[in-house]
Amino acid sequence: MFRSFPTPPRMLRALALGAGLLALGAHAFAQGAYPSKAITLVVGFPPGGSNDIVARIIAQPLGEVLGVPVVVENRPGANAILGTDHVVRSTPDGYTITLGSASPLAISPSTYPKMPFDPLKDLTGITTVASTSELVAMHSSVKVNSLAELIALSQQRDVTLASSGNGGLPHLAIELLRKASKGKIVHVPYKGAGPAITDAMGGHVDGVVMDLPALLPGVRDGRLRPIVMADDKRSSALPNVPSAKEAGNPGLIAVNWFAVMAPARTPQPVVDKLFAALTKVMQTPRVVKQLQDNAMEPFLQPSTAAFDKFFKDELLRWGAIARESGARVEQ
Repeated sequence: MFRSFPTPPRMLRALALGAGLLALGAHAFAQGAYPSKAITLVVGFPPGGSNDIVARIIAQPLGEVLGVPVVVENRPGANAILGTDHVVRSTPDGYTITLGSASPLAISPSTYPKMPFDPLKDLTGITTVASTSELVAMHSSVKVNSLAELIALSQQRDVTLASSGNGGLPHLAIELLRKASKGKIVHVPYKGAGPAITDAMGGHVDGVVMDLPALLPGVRDGRLRPIVMADDKRSSALPNVPSAKEAGNPGLIAVNWFAVMAPARTPQPVVDKLFAALTKVMQTPRVVKQLQDNAMEPFLQPSTAAFDKFFKDELLRWGAIARESGARVEQ
């Protein structure tokens, strides 16, 4: 018959210490091995828009730097809130991240009455990667060639400007223009960028405010006349179009930025690795050229801490503008 003897306390402590070291070693190995499988880059908008374009430009080179595939997954709906919420609810391990932008991340918290997540608490910022300005463009039949002429016209009659919908960046850019002009600027919201641009090019509204990449085809074929960039500098894609600052309205700043975010509680080593990889990718000449070919520019943060500050400042700025304008989205 075998008898069992109580394990001495010193042996118990040794076994516990050994188990702890094994667990620590396994954790360290897991961190060191990241990434070991494909990464999903979620886009909260349909294919073809600015967010999707940026995501597809960076996905392959990011995968090359990290050594695993980076797969773009479109999850459109509710101004990218649905796709972002999917990422918020994902395991915080760096394998499900999102390519977000100003409207869903910095503006929607102030224009949507019910948000399923708090972008400051439920997301971890990596860095911005690119930016593009909003462009104010008029139908070719409207006799306006400058911001000053547009403002003068708005003081004589209603000037209708289309946007991709209530509560987004183009809408708030129109509110900034309305405030600066003190004229009759009438916001005409559409269900998406496509219908808004189609009606603007068809002359059903006087003009449109949208991300520059979306309006560039209409500008190049002459159906839309570019008036002003809602920025403090010109765009290399349209070097002859003045900035709002040059046009005498330095407050008309509406720049759409694109940022990579991960779920909250993503381990810092994973965040650091993603930041380093994105920094390398966004300085690659072919990536810079692809962005510029699509009327966008690289826009990197010097650190994740710098991005956190930038993000908080954007939330405060656009929140104030949304509250003052009364811009809200009905849900």
